[in-house]
Amino acid sequence: MHEYMSTAQIWELTCPGLLEEVGRARRWTRDVLSDSPHADDAALIVTELATNALLHTDSGSSQDRFHLTLTCSSKEVTISVKDSGGTRAKPRIKHPSDKTLHGRGLALVEAIAHRMEVHGNYALGHVVIATLRAKEAGVPAVPTTSPTPSPERQTC
Repeated sequence: MHEYMSTAQIWELTCPGLLEEVGRARRWTRDVLSDSPHADDAALIVTELATNALLHTDSGSSQDRFHLTLTCSSKEVTISVKDSGGTRAKPRIKHPSDKTLHGRGLALVEAIAHRMEVHGNYALGHVVIATLRAKEAGVPAVPTTSPTPSPERQTC
């Protein structure tokens, strides 16, 4: 393989700070990963992370946005959601009581993903990264076909 070649495929999507964009990001994720066994898990993770970005950061302003990146290789799918910052609270897993209606999203992501990380800061925004690994040998994480349309960078 050439040193500048990679078997990883990267898709990016930037969405305005509107809650209805969560559904669009979820559908886009399913389309990109339509041939992957990770499509449903990835769509659920995108839903949780995009919703958190919109509800808890400046991404939820109609003037702002969140950014989604899917990176697929033969061994894993990595989902990254970057918010626009504006909150001093770093995204973290909470353990709410049974009566609390909210606060379980990151715990759900951590339970589904093989690995979850949070990077960033107040000024530049946070990136939550979740990685799904191939469940069995011989099952590729990367889709076998490209979604239509197939530009690598899209904007809602």
